[in-house]
Amino acid sequence: MEAYTDFAGVYDQLMDETPYAQWCENIVYELGKYNIGNGLVLDLGCGTGSLTELLAASGYDMIGVDCSDEMLNIACEKKEKSGYDILYLNQDMRTFELYGTVRAVVSVCDSLNYLLEEEDLAACFRLVNNYLDPKGIFIFDFNTRYKYETVIGDSVIAENREDCSFIWENYYDRESGINEYDLTIFVRKQDASMAGQALFTRFQEVHLQRGYTLEEMQRLIALSGLVFIRAYDADTLGRVTDTSERVCCVAQENGK
Repeated sequence: MEAYTDFAGVYDQLMDETPYAQWCENIVYELGKYNIGNGLVLDLGCGTGSLTELLAASGYDMIGVDCSDEMLNIACEKKEKSGYDILYLNQDMRTFELYGTVRAVVSVCDSLNYLLEEEDLAACFRLVNNYLDPKGIFIFDFNTRYKYETVIGDSVIAENREDCSFIWENYYDRESGINEYDLTIFVRKQDASMAGQALFTRFQEVHLQRGYTLEEMQRLIALSGLVFIRAYDADTLGRVTDTSERVCCVAQENGK
């Protein structure tokens, strides 16, 4: 079952509390440390383009890469409304191709956790290093093993809204580090009712993510040719601890 197909249509609605503005502010601040206040930036795993739009509004020339047609369709609708000259590419993070180099690459909202094998992450990181300008910056976040093992675990989450509801059944395999969540989503049909009752469409998707440790990420960064600069807790902006749920890493291009 392919992820981010039907789910794409309600993704922004169900993710309306995602702190994109704060993430954008953090990224702009981080890039400013390296005198990257403008220029070409790649948003890797851009989804519906929420962060891409904010970075474009901050003065960057944006490229967005995502493997979901449905998510990119929504991103393009946002682009038409905003008028920002954003280039969206329907590509896999493990094999993406650009027309040239960029000043920075960003990847947020645990997009990299969808790469389930270390070889996949290493391939992605090598491409990032290849397409960065000399001394260009790579900023990304990831969900930790601790989050999957302890915080999410084997749980069920449900949320009921007026126009859409979901049931999220979560399963975590400690041996493989793979987290599976099965989504059942109910979306209200427009202009459809029966005996005065609203009609809803039901669809399901299965998502797989893998939890990583900071040590694993540092090793893969080094193998790719990038240089690890620093990491911090993405929620507190403080130091990474054993109970950090999401970690943000900063790496730099170091030769091809």
